[in-house]
Amino acid sequence: MSETKGPSLRFSGSIWCNLDIALRNLDQVYGQVVEPLGLTVIEWYILRALYDQDGQHASELARAVGRAATSFTPILDKLQNKNLIERRPDPADRRAVRIYLTTKAHDVRDKVAATVDQVDARIRKAVSNGDFKGFQNVVATLQAMPAD
Repeated sequence: MSETKGPSLRFSGSIWCNLDIALRNLDQVYGQVVEPLGLTVIEWYILRALYDQDGQHASELARAVGRAATSFTPILDKLQNKNLIERRPDPADRRAVRIYLTTKAHDVRDKVAATVDQVDARIRKAVSNGDFKGFQNVVATLQAMPAD
């Protein structure tokens, strides 16, 4: 019985190297879909996180999209300049700031959701049905993997 051979891995099958290449390829796919909205991929992630839970602390939001809180301010500045978010002091902690969606951000919600569907459809098309659930499980496991 012969086995069907799929795409091969580079760099002697190194998981990290190949994941990095795959992520860069997916980043280009996301960019092609997201760019017409006038957003960068990270801005798109932030909007999606805020659509799930508006009013997050900046540090929570950075963690939700996988970015360091220390490098997050310029990204939030750009979204604020695009009138998509606003910063408000946290009434419970005057040192903290919460991030809220603006009316303009709510107005583009359906367009952002449509791009999510486009990207997901491209990934589902590239990965066979039998492998897709396993793929999702691997991604979820890697997201939850501790850094230690």
